[in-house]
Amino acid sequence: MRTLVTARLVLEPQTAAHADRMYALLQDPAIYRYENEPPPSVDWLRERFRRLESRTSADGSERWLNWVVRLRDSELIGYLQATVCEASPTAIAYVFASAWWGRGYASEAVSAMMEELVANHGARTFSAVLKRDNLRSVQLLERLGFAHAAPRAGIACDEDEIAMLRAQ
Repeated sequence: MRTLVTARLVLEPQTAAHADRMYALLQDPAIYRYENEPPPSVDWLRERFRRLESRTSADGSERWLNWVVRLRDSELIGYLQATVCEASPTAIAYVFASAWWGRGYASEAVSAMMEELVANHGARTFSAVLKRDNLRSVQLLERLGFAHAAPRAGIACDEDEIAMLRAQ
């Protein structure tokens, strides 16, 4: 994995060393209107990040690519995830602290990640699953060329979620 640099952001490959700062960021209660729940402890998050550092599933069928997002020369503002699997669309996800919503950072970061995934990881089609009422994310994904997936697309969703797809 490479560090990615955009006009305003640095996307660093996520490691266990990011856990303390990410744990603090993930305590933002506004995030959990659209996410399930915060990590239970910094130790739990550190262990999760440590497992993800393998960058691959136990059976080798998936590549796990995760970045923390920071303002250039400044603080962490969120993270990005991608699961690359040859047999299905590359699944993406992202979380940003609410203090940074509405400033275009998520769009900038997700765009950079998708460009990297196409150029260096063989991604061609992308999917995202999100809470149905997360209109800010729906609009962001639509701006990036995603469309609502048909129910028969085979992407697992809970009742309060929708799936979106984008073909390259």
